[in-house]
Amino acid sequence: MIVSTGRNMQEILRLVKALQATDEHNIATPANWQEGDKVLVPPATTDELANERMNDDSIECIDWYYCTKKL
Repeated sequence: MIVSTGRNMQEILRLVKALQATDEHNIATPANWQEGDKVLVPPATTDELANERMNDDSIECIDWYYCTKKL
């Protein structure tokens, strides 16, 4: 049987690593994320959590909704 769709092994490995990081750390990975890049922190669900994030030095927040961090 001939496989008619090409595969990019680097992209498959990148995707598996991104899915594993997402599952393990409860984060999201942006498009083209590579190990070592910043990840997205899920949005805060309460005002208290949003305020906590804004004061957390390990999290970089653009505003209360969009925050990133290094793993």
